[in-house]
Amino acid sequence: MDDLSRLRTVLADRFDIQRELGHGGMATVYLARDRKHDRLVAIKVLRPELAAALGTERFLREIQIAAKLSHPHILPLHDSGEADGILFFVMPYVEGEALRQRLDREGRLPVATAVQLAAEVAAALDYAHQQGVVHRDIKPENILLHTGQAIVADFGIARAIDAAAGDGPTGTAITGTGIIVGTPLYMSPEQVVGDPVDGRTDVYALGCVLFEMLAGIPPFTGPSAQAVLARHTIEPVPSLRKSRADVPVALERSVTKALAKAPDDRFASAAAFRNALTGAAPAPKAMRWRVGRRATITVTLVAASVAVLVTGYVLRSGRPAADPGDSVPSVAVLAFKNIGDDSANEPFSDGMSDEITTALGRVEGLRVAARSSVFSFKGRGIVPREIGKRLQVRYVLDGGVRVSGNRRRVSVQLISVADGNELWSDDYDRDARDRDVFAVQDSIARAIVASLRIHLSGPASAALTSRSTENPEAHDLYLKGRYFWNQRGSGGPGALSRAIGFFQQAIALDSNYARAWAGLADAYSFVPIFGDTPPAVPFALAKAAAQRAVTLDSTLVDAHTSLGIIAVFHDWDWATARREFDQALAIDSTDLRAHQFRAQYFLAVGHLDAAVAEFRTAQRLDPFSQLINARLGGTLVMARRYAEAEATLRQALALDSNVSARAELGALLVHQHRFSEAFAMFRGLEDTTDLNRQGGFLVAGPLGYAYGMAGRRTEALKIQHYLEQRARTHYIMPQSFAYIAIGLGDTARALDELERGYHERSALMGGMSSPTYDPLRGQPRFQRIIRDMGLTLSPIPGGAPK
Repeated sequence: MDDLSRLRTVLADRFDIQRELGHGGMATVYLARDRKHDRLVAIKVLRPELAAALGTERFLREIQIAAKLSHPHILPLHDSGEADGILFFVMPYVEGEALRQRLDREGRLPVATAVQLAAEVAAALDYAHQQGVVHRDIKPENILLHTGQAIVADFGIARAIDAAAGDGPTGTAITGTGIIVGTPLYMSPEQVVGDPVDGRTDVYALGCVLFEMLAGIPPFTGPSAQAVLARHTIEPVPSLRKSRADVPVALERSVTKALAKAPDDRFASAAAFRNALTGAAPAPKAMRWRVGRRATITVTLVAASVAVLVTGYVLRSGRPAADPGDSVPSVAVLAFKNIGDDSANEPFSDGMSDEITTALGRVEGLRVAARSSVFSFKGRGIVPREIGKRLQVRYVLDGGVRVSGNRRRVSVQLISVADGNELWSDDYDRDARDRDVFAVQDSIARAIVASLRIHLSGPASAALTSRSTENPEAHDLYLKGRYFWNQRGSGGPGALSRAIGFFQQAIALDSNYARAWAGLADAYSFVPIFGDTPPAVPFALAKAAAQRAVTLDSTLVDAHTSLGIIAVFHDWDWATARREFDQALAIDSTDLRAHQFRAQYFLAVGHLDAAVAEFRTAQRLDPFSQLINARLGGTLVMARRYAEAEATLRQALALDSNVSARAELGALLVHQHRFSEAFAMFRGLEDTTDLNRQGGFLVAGPLGYAYGMAGRRTEALKIQHYLEQRARTHYIMPQSFAYIAIGLGDTARALDELERGYHERSALMGGMSSPTYDPLRGQPRFQRIIRDMGLTLSPIPGGAPK
């Protein structure tokens, strides 16, 4: 029986092993389907002689430690085990490319790209080192790429092999296997001679990889492995600038320092190496914004990294960069251009894109990029083909809308990302008052499906063109309502007021328009969160509208999600919230909003791991969403997973430097008593209207808390006084005052404010797991509030902040 047949036999109850993906000196990788979770995975099986040398107990113990690593730039481990003497571990399967393949193809990389990738790997290494895990085998083969971002693989196997070496030299081969921990081209001098290693060994290896990315060859080569190892220990580091003149002097110095022979002469940590690299990076790779009058914060675009926030990736070669899926076609509907630049027509052009995206999302066998990811490119002057590459789709639909009087002309073209060829195009000229305007969207969706040769079943065909109203004017008003609802964060309370008005007008024209009722429910639900209105009346109106939407159409995902939102943010009816979100996802398991707010439910009830998992699902559906990435970062803060939280929030900032991510990161830095960094993150927000956003909860409360925790009572009291004055005419969330009181050590007032929030049913009261509330956990009044809200106060994750 060959290896593949044997593996299929012993793992038949858990996995459907499909084929071999590749093999190396230590293991063979197979593509499989996880039967329990119905997902594709990659199973790495150790060579029999290596498995025998390691031993089952040692392997599982060491791989379990590595499996706890969770970082945006680290390939996660789903599972591990032993079956009939076979040692294996299971990883996510997503197509990608290894850095080795790119180097083989291109020779050397652009300076900015090389620095970006090295900085991402350094961030992953720094996180792992903080958890006590050293990789020991950093090389291009173990750095996977997805949308040009770096994912580090194989932490576990190197650690397990190293443990198997017992008390012997770390870099030596395990007797009888011929396997050595480390790869000669990238091994540090201490590995070569068998001395103990720490994180600085990984810094050295990363220095070698960065040298190769820039120069096209590793720093030390030779005719044999022994010759290469000897050169690592005795030869000086070659000059980068002699082989590549465009390498900045500061960058060459950083690489040279990383490659110092003695560990003490290198960077003390991977974080220090990363900081040196980002400082040496060319200016176009960073974005800066002003904060206050004197400070400038720089966030390096180590994160054009959006999709890197998606969980790990496993190598599968031979595919173009814009084709990550198996045989499943993928498409992005770009934001249609509003030709003529009349802002009054923007809702229709945006809405047309949204409607086609929604229609295509109902087609089985077609992957459609999320709206937020696509719209993040709106107005940035990036050509459609490049957008498609960044979104990792095969095709993009580009279009424009011109409105003249009652006439609307829609022009569209379907473009292949691989070669830029136009597969199909058409123009539609319609009267806006004619019901035929719906046929335009139907025709475009069907033309795309036909061009991609996707078969439509009867039900799928009906779903593709399903609509909630036959009234084109009502539909127009609905699109305007959603347009302003989408601006609820940036447009302030006025955006929601306009959204409510348009939804109401749509309903006046068609009282059975379920989607308009659901839109109205959403707009009312967010008035207490993004505005300054007490919650009772808006939530009552929201609930009535959502219930009307469900009555009209029980299959409408938006309606069930709206009811779930109300149950979480106002009713504190946790059973109803869970039921409605589950129902929404039973109708459409890929609905982004349902996943996002189901995560908020888990967060409210203190199920932090479930909340993180749900936000990561939303993140996979919409990796470019700054909001989702910021919310994920905030949830990781609540889970006390501070290193992950900081990495996630800094990447969210690279997507968009808006208030949410900056405030979340500022709060995290306060929890870690990194006050100067926190104030730099908050600086510039205190003099804007964002101070009052979410009733002062997002910025004012955390900023006042930060001042109090830092011992700057005068500044904290100033913010408290400002909010007290404003509260005479506007609703301010009680939690804002509670935050400031906690920072000032005023426990009595903090509890008074939380009790007021409880009686007023203030939105966002469900976030009691926040580290900010830790000083109140032992207070009977705090415990009573938790109990009366129907919650259970869970222990601090991990027992203490990390």
